[in-house]
Amino acid sequence: MLPVRPPIAPIRSRPRITGDEAWALAGVEYARMLALLRTLDDRDWDCPTDCTAWDVRDMLGHLVGAAEGWANPIELAHQYWVGFGLLRRGAVDGHHPVDGANVVQIRDRAHASPAELIDRYQRAIAGALRWRRRLRWIPLRMDDDGGRFRMRELFEVILTRDTWMHRVDIARATGRELVLTPEHDGRIVEDCVLDWAAKHGQPFTLTLRGPAGGRLAAGDAAESEVDAVEFVRALSGRGSLEATLGTRVVF
Repeated sequence: MLPVRPPIAPIRSRPRITGDEAWALAGVEYARMLALLRTLDDRDWDCPTDCTAWDVRDMLGHLVGAAEGWANPIELAHQYWVGFGLLRRGAVDGHHPVDGANVVQIRDRAHASPAELIDRYQRAIAGALRWRRRLRWIPLRMDDDGGRFRMRELFEVILTRDTWMHRVDIARATGRELVLTPEHDGRIVEDCVLDWAAKHGQPFTLTLRGPAGGRLAAGDAAESEVDAVEFVRALSGRGSLEATLGTRVVF
């Protein structure tokens, strides 16, 4: 018997991630990243990733630096202040403040062993979640390659989305299993689609395959069918798919 395809859901019937759901998803995503990191060994750290300037060890430094920054406003200010100086001097491959901060995160943690960094990541998670709740009310907007965003969206949604994408990066780089469930990963993917749809405003019918997939539509358009993870990778700028309609979202 052929599997029953789920019905197509109009995007207007699906809510964006916010409130308590945002923090539940964030907690699970940090835990899944931590579990993946603990499976890695000495053979994995030099593996190149889809973030072409970083190997897996660099990505670990970024993840730990980001978590420690969100857990400690003083550390966060340090990362962005020093990173801005690097950006101004042209010492960073990028043009957004976060690009400079990312360099500082990796550079400042280059001396630590992977085992130490994984322990630091675990210790930073609770503080990162706490300060993300507090900082989300900052009344600012920022720009990124994926568009303009509010601080509330950054802290509630985008930081979890970014961690999720780096979990995909590390799993792909090392050949580790990528744990995906409809309840968690499917919701993150769906929210990416809702964000994407709001940005381009064009009609679409989209079937995303896999455990994180689903079927969403707006208006009347021919159906596109792609793997859910590959679609979101394309939304982040990791490769390209015609189905994205040339539109990215922020990660």
